[in-house]
Amino acid sequence: MNDDSLFEFPSDFPIKAMGRDTPHFKQLVIDLVAVHATFDAEADVKVQSSSNGTFLSVTVTFEARNREQLDNIYQSLHDHNDILMTF
Repeated sequence: MNDDSLFEFPSDFPIKAMGRDTPHFKQLVIDLVAVHATFDAEADVKVQSSSNGTFLSVTVTFEARNREQLDNIYQSLHDHNDILMTF
């Protein structure tokens, strides 16, 4: 089975990363995703704090071109120690 059949490309794709709420976390996620995709850092990035303020989620929406691009972004996020979870 071809995994690309689950997705239509190109399409807008939101990717979310969670980590500790530190001053640099938002920019870290933006920088990691920007290596692989183009997006507007103001309009296409959403940030939400956890209810107790310990964690931060950053969602970046970009135009996904293919499965390889998505895999590369997820791998870059996964490989960084400050990223606790991606989805």
